[in-house]
Amino acid sequence: MNGSELWTLAVIVGLALITVLTRSFFFISDKSWNLPKWAEHGLQYAPIAALSAVVVPEIVTVQGVLITTWQDARLFAALVGAAAYFWQRSVLLTIVSGMLVYLPLHLGLGW
Repeated sequence: MNGSELWTLAVIVGLALITVLTRSFFFISDKSWNLPKWAEHGLQYAPIAALSAVVVPEIVTVQGVLITTWQDARLFAALVGAAAYFWQRSVLLTIVSGMLVYLPLHLGLGW
């Protein structure tokens, strides 16, 4: 092995050890851990923030560039899906209504 391969191996082993240590840190301690109230309150918004971070760029960009036309099936499908969700609070209805708008516009009109 040359020097760069040893360095790469050392970095991989070091990162693995740090990962194991930080992930098992909560199991090492004998006393229970409680998060502060502000942290618990903030973590309630984590799932919607993560979902938004994935879905919104998929709706408003094409290969990393903002869309410049209103003739995009994803925009209309997202609007109809959001409206359906706020109307009935049903995830299944949201998906079905969004796809009922998306597919004809995308496949039929080529949007």
